[in-house]
Amino acid sequence: MEMSAPARDAVDQLRQLADINRVATGYWDWYGNYVEVAADSLISVLQALGEPISPESTVADVQQALKLAQERPWRTVIPPTVVIRQGLHQEVPIHVPHGQWVTLRWITEDGRSGQCPQLDRWVEPQWIEGELVGRATFQVPSDLPLGWHHLEATIEGGQNATATLIVVPYALTHRLLNGDRRVWGVNAQLYSTRSSGSWGVGDSEDLANLVALSADRGADFLLINPVHASTPIPPLENSPYLPVSRRWVNPLYIRPETIPEFAGLSDAARERARLLHEGTQPSSQEFTLIDRDRSWAAKLPVLEEIFAQPRSYHREAEFRYFVEVGGEDLARFALWSALVEHSGSLELPPDLARVDSPRVRELEQALAERVTFWQWCQWIVSAQLAEAQRVASSVGMDIGVMTDLAVGVHGYGSELWAHPEYFASSMTVGAPPDMYSQQGQNWSQPPWSPTSLAQAGYAPIRDMVRTALSSAGAVRIDHILGLFRLWWIPAGKSAKEGTYVYYDHEAMVGVVLLEAQRAGALVVGEDLGVVEPWVRDYLKDRGVLATSVVWFEKDESGMPKEPHHYRQQCLAAVSIHDLPPTAGYINGIQTTLRDELGLLVDDVESVRAADRREMELTVQRLRDYGLIGENPTDRDVLEALYAYVAQSPARLVVASLVDAVGDTRPQNMPGTHLEYPNWCVPLCGPDGVEISVDDLATNERLGALFTVLNDRVH
Repeated sequence: MEMSAPARDAVDQLRQLADINRVATGYWDWYGNYVEVAADSLISVLQALGEPISPESTVADVQQALKLAQERPWRTVIPPTVVIRQGLHQEVPIHVPHGQWVTLRWITEDGRSGQCPQLDRWVEPQWIEGELVGRATFQVPSDLPLGWHHLEATIEGGQNATATLIVVPYALTHRLLNGDRRVWGVNAQLYSTRSSGSWGVGDSEDLANLVALSADRGADFLLINPVHASTPIPPLENSPYLPVSRRWVNPLYIRPETIPEFAGLSDAARERARLLHEGTQPSSQEFTLIDRDRSWAAKLPVLEEIFAQPRSYHREAEFRYFVEVGGEDLARFALWSALVEHSGSLELPPDLARVDSPRVRELEQALAERVTFWQWCQWIVSAQLAEAQRVASSVGMDIGVMTDLAVGVHGYGSELWAHPEYFASSMTVGAPPDMYSQQGQNWSQPPWSPTSLAQAGYAPIRDMVRTALSSAGAVRIDHILGLFRLWWIPAGKSAKEGTYVYYDHEAMVGVVLLEAQRAGALVVGEDLGVVEPWVRDYLKDRGVLATSVVWFEKDESGMPKEPHHYRQQCLAAVSIHDLPPTAGYINGIQTTLRDELGLLVDDVESVRAADRREMELTVQRLRDYGLIGENPTDRDVLEALYAYVAQSPARLVVASLVDAVGDTRPQNMPGTHLEYPNWCVPLCGPDGVEISVDDLATNERLGALFTVLNDRVH
């Protein structure tokens, strides 16, 4: 093979380089065929992972890159991050000039330290750049406490090298993961649950009322959509699963009137606030879509007036402390928000597109007041969400709020702007072709680089989870398989031209568990769809609860799986946000809408026949269990489904609020954008009339369904 030939010709070497970087060179498609990943795609992905090759590279370049990759461990004194499970020994290789002595010391986060013993293990030294490099193998003690620690290698001659040492739980421990106790809760899309006090969108005060209402009926948790930060200027992103940052939260959920400084507004300012609030209210009880832009346009000037009010000494001290703890990350997020506001576009101009550009430093001074305002917004919304969790605890909820973590972030969001080094450049995340999306899916979200995460000591994951659990008692991780692998799509290529990139799941899951253990919280993983059995077993062994949905739990004959065959270590549900409410599902609204929107792959009548067959089998199973009689109503079937799931051994059972009130409209239609008002549908009853949070306490359907769960789960 000619050394000057294109890199794509070095197929075997590219595959070896991919294997070193944990990049899949092939995959099984939905037909059951093995598909080999094209060389051009491998080159682009490997380049994004930091390998010194590009589409213009030659065979010689690939061979050199492979040599460097094979030598990489020997070129590094100590791995950048070492993650160990508490109770297990961990070996750490240290590379030094052959013949020189080296020691390794552990230092805990509270300042204690000790020596790691060196193991009597001979490894043949290697020649690297003309120098013979040796390896010394040390053992990290198994009895170190959980936490964020450090390792420090000292080499003969005085050179030092450090690494992050993270000691994580062997498995998450929580009072609800052992014994026979089971609890139930409610699942609500917070933005859709409006009240007379809301500003057009459900907010933190509505959340506090929802947890209290649910607790009064016997619920122990309230699962809500992600409340991550969204775009600071219109048009606001409707999807809670496409945030600009998962480290910070959305100020749209602020209730202005509950901010203490609101009381200090002048009469004129309070009247302006009243009129602005009035303008966000639905004009009638008829179905009115949620308009985030209108809500934020009304709320923003009121927040600005409250921000300008003097704060008491202790309130100002609390704000300063929040900013101090938020540190550079909060400062960068607030600066990004101010810059987006200043430029009028989420896509910043070239001179503002990098956090370290001279123009950014210049505007940071000019926009200092706005930067402080956006920091203040984070302080306020964080405090209000934390107050909702305090309410949950004070009314007896065992878990309280269960928050949700999105898979990724917006391609023009603050996370990518503030820390581009954490992400793989020129890549987006998606999914390979399947029967529903035969060209694959591109979610337009940049992926974290596994290499960069390790270099950063997994701090991005730590901070994301820590923020989520600062106002929650549990966290649900959407598409938890993303901690194991993601489908990367090179820029300029179609979704079907991507490949899987594997992450260090032992490290990533471990960091999630460490933060959850310290917060006393549960972790639920959304593991629906095609998931390799070993992944489910791994998560179970680590104390992560799985997810089971009745429509996806089938036996070999297609009948609903019997309740006693459900997994114990899971959250069991009848419906989720990507499915229509149950009252709509049992009448085939999912097929009707997909047909109207042109999303069906198969003939509509064959799909409807499959829907009818599914319901026939479901009704038969419910009848076998004595949960319904002949000629049941839709409501009878809905309540029977929850009684059925409640008979499972699942530790957590969840009821969708939309099911409790008889709603029929989906919150989200996967595969659509503008064709359907995704994430903009308010909570409604079976008649299509919106139901206010104020009226839920007296809603007869809600009371009946919650009684079913309370009687059968507890």
